[in-house]
Amino acid sequence: MKAAATALARLDGPGLVRRIPVVAVVYAARILAACPPFRIRRVLEVLSRGARPSRREEAETAHRAVMRASLMCAGDGCLPRSIAVAMWCRLHGHWPTWHTGVQVHPFRAHAWVEADGAAVGEPGDMSRWQRQMTVSARKNGS
Repeated sequence: MKAAATALARLDGPGLVRRIPVVAVVYAARILAACPPFRIRRVLEVLSRGARPSRREEAETAHRAVMRASLMCAGDGCLPRSIAVAMWCRLHGHWPTWHTGVQVHPFRAHAWVEADGAAVGEPGDMSRWQRQMTVSARKNGS
């Protein structure tokens, strides 16, 4: 709840105009998140082509931008949040490793991004998650 209040507090003031591009990315991510998993994966694979892998600092900057721009992403919206972070990174020429995964006991699903081998913006131990889909930075034509 604290993250949502922080995001809401930052929606006013002179920085609002600077956040318009990230808000557009979050909106596009919300639309994509409503699609079937195969379509999400395919779109992200196309977007990742030609991008270099994100460095951790770059992915963290993208994560913070998305969290500031969207109350939903600051809350429990892990799928649109992870898509928006990946898309924001791509707009800046790099791509994090995007994942979806599940935990069996108790059953939970989650989506997140990693850079330099570490999860970005995730407080817990991500080794418990069984990865289901992964989209990494790809060279053109691969």
